[in-house]
Amino acid sequence: MKKTLLIALTVPAFIGAITFYPVENHKVEFHTAAEHSFFKEHGLSVEAFEKQLGESPDFLPIDSTILFPTAKLCSGCHGHDPNGHALVTTSGVDVNIYDRWRSTMMANSAKDPFWRAKVTHEILVNPSHSLALQDKCTSCHAPAGHYQAKLKNHQLTYTLADLYADTLGLDGVNCQACHAQSPLNIGSTHSGQLNYDTNHIRVAYGPYELVFAPPMHEFVGITPEYGEHVLDGGLCAGCHTLITNTVDLEGHLTGNTFVEQATYHEWLNSRYDRDHDNVSCQACHVPQLQDEIIISANYQFLTPKFPFGLHELAGANVSMLKLLKENRQALGISAEPQHFDSTIVATLRMLQHNTLDMELYTGILNGDSVDFSVKLSNKAGHKFPSGYPSRRAWIEFEVENEAGDVVFHSGRMNADYSLPDEDANFEPHYDWINAPGQVQIYELVPGDVNGNFTNVLERGDEGIKDNRLTPQGFRTSDIVYDTTLIIGAALNDPDFNHDAAGVEGSGSDIVHYRIPTNGYEGLLKVRARVWYQSLPPKWMMPMFEYSSPEIDSFKNMFNAADRSPVLVAERVLDSIQVSSVATHQAVDPALVQVTPTLSRDGQVHIQTSGDVQLRRIQIWDSAGRLVWDQPARAVWLPADKGVYFIAIDTNKGRVVRRVVRA
Repeated sequence: MKKTLLIALTVPAFIGAITFYPVENHKVEFHTAAEHSFFKEHGLSVEAFEKQLGESPDFLPIDSTILFPTAKLCSGCHGHDPNGHALVTTSGVDVNIYDRWRSTMMANSAKDPFWRAKVTHEILVNPSHSLALQDKCTSCHAPAGHYQAKLKNHQLTYTLADLYADTLGLDGVNCQACHAQSPLNIGSTHSGQLNYDTNHIRVAYGPYELVFAPPMHEFVGITPEYGEHVLDGGLCAGCHTLITNTVDLEGHLTGNTFVEQATYHEWLNSRYDRDHDNVSCQACHVPQLQDEIIISANYQFLTPKFPFGLHELAGANVSMLKLLKENRQALGISAEPQHFDSTIVATLRMLQHNTLDMELYTGILNGDSVDFSVKLSNKAGHKFPSGYPSRRAWIEFEVENEAGDVVFHSGRMNADYSLPDEDANFEPHYDWINAPGQVQIYELVPGDVNGNFTNVLERGDEGIKDNRLTPQGFRTSDIVYDTTLIIGAALNDPDFNHDAAGVEGSGSDIVHYRIPTNGYEGLLKVRARVWYQSLPPKWMMPMFEYSSPEIDSFKNMFNAADRSPVLVAERVLDSIQVSSVATHQAVDPALVQVTPTLSRDGQVHIQTSGDVQLRRIQIWDSAGRLVWDQPARAVWLPADKGVYFIAIDTNKGRVVRRVVRA
């Protein structure tokens, strides 16, 4: 800090005193002469600021008719500080809000070319619903323009044509779209029903209780206030729960509804909701830094705040971020390439480090087939994948012999990143996979009134498959389960969202692979990968059969883009010894008891009954390594947590049991 101790003691008292007085609309003389000089030097005086408003197309004038100023207006104080004083960490890293925000999917929601193309696709399919479709879609993708038109201009609908001519609409999900939301009914809205109090809309709610209001009020006409609700996941509910009305193939409303996405409800049905761990959406997508950070430039006397919300707003859509970066000029995006690079890195970090835990382990390794298992555990606070239903993830499972020949390959890709082994309508969920033509795809599949896959959201009648990985703590008995259903064969999978003891809520799934040996004896190399794809060809091709300026433009961008899926996780088992000779198992498995199957101290007891006698006990870890080989009724697992296989040889044959060291 550059101020003297005297200033440090007196200025906060002065700030605290004036903070609690009402702020009038006339100019407030709270700056020193030196600070006014600084503002003028950087074009931030009232006069220079107003002049800048009139000259720049990115600015809108501040007057009573504007409910939602553009984010550019916020950048003067919450953007890059050329003096390196504000919005930097204690180590000097620039974390300014505006630059972090403007390359995100939120900032570019109204310029997203896939979204624009998809809206026109829906209109072309059901042209009589055009106005209602556009009005619904813009309520979340262009909330500032949409609600400005509704609340102030009293328009009945807000269309794409309105959006294209509206600076506010083109600002996407901007600062005030979130920070001006009322605390009333928080978490109870959905489908674009955002709650703005028209009598108090020129307010910016923030997470800090002590607020210095005059600068924001004077320069942008907004009064900052403390709002605890900005850290509540309910702030996201209005857009991240979308329920649409169903039409049949002729475009007639059926009276049914379809849950297009329910990310907020998925969070409610998890261990992270308010009633349990209380880890909100913002805790992950606006991660908090514990540094003391001055949150506004140009006011060197401001008290640092902590924690500070890093507005990187990372999700999972790497493909679209790359496409936006490559088409910045065509789409009218102001973010620079380096801003997109930062957001892409944050998004990859979210996908590859904060989304899944993955395990790959062996089962029986002899006989006419050998077994392997892949366990995926969801670390997100909602389903994975979540959001728009085109998004999906799948497991690629590949086995090579000693010569390097691929002997089994599930989940392979075509050159265009489609899946050649995927069923035409939809691929079912699997517990066991024993043929290369089977592939585990985690997805929500919308079905029309005839039960066929559709990418036309208005035709969504019901989900015909939803095996997306549930969050930890997910319950089929939860009050919001009706909007977060598990659909299809996953419901009957004993280890889908169930732990080894059969308890619901694990947020995991185990996929078992049985590979025929065809007489092969030797070493195998096994590789499992999880891929994430937000723009699968299966979703794009039906839309590309139509033509509109938006569809044609996006098609060109899509065909030229890097459409490769994102590798989320990978595990490899090398040099796994397999044999084609089966081990005799005449013993009745019920006569051999292994307890407990979930051991916390590592000790496991083996009991036999009848005339069954122990001969040898071997324990193998999930990488196929032998870790115990001696006869004993009490055995000890290694200290490392994980899955182990106990092979029990008796006078009657062999029994293999799976146990877990917790």
